[in-house]
Amino acid sequence: MAAVPGLCDDVAVEKLGLKYTYVDTPIGAILIAGDGTSIIETYFAGAQPKPDWIRDDESFAEAAAQLCAYFAGDRKAFDLPLAPRGTEFQRSVWSALLEIPYGQTTTYSTIAEKISRPAAVRAVGAANGANPIPIIIPCHRVIGANGSLTGFGGGLDVKRQLLALEARVAGQTLF
Repeated sequence: MAAVPGLCDDVAVEKLGLKYTYVDTPIGAILIAGDGTSIIETYFAGAQPKPDWIRDDESFAEAAAQLCAYFAGDRKAFDLPLAPRGTEFQRSVWSALLEIPYGQTTTYSTIAEKISRPAAVRAVGAANGANPIPIIIPCHRVIGANGSLTGFGGGLDVKRQLLALEARVAGQTLF
């Protein structure tokens, strides 16, 4: 599978001395961490930066603006430099997640087929769960084969809120 623009392949970079900021959202303050150029991780409400991380709101001003616009219903896609750290398989799953259209959902088996690994449904689920940049890499758009909401790092209530926001903005009924 071809790499999705904005998704860095460099997994050798260490997490030491990352820069970070917080973005206030309707689901709580999201912590964004990166190297000053790319986003490496995002965390849900209650997350604390590592002791050696440096607060740098300016480096993440565009990311903050895009997240705020997303939650206001004014942005359907993110255009940010991303550098999630993971295996080649995980990065292929995360690239596939970036292709899920706003306001739509898909299943783990569909993602497995999309990356030409149809038997790897459970591994796709694990990679989805290991997504270090939730919301921006929209792992919340993946649901169970029976249409049920499945695990989400921010909790199922947050997943439900994100899907409901996207459905409302896209003029759809999700639940």
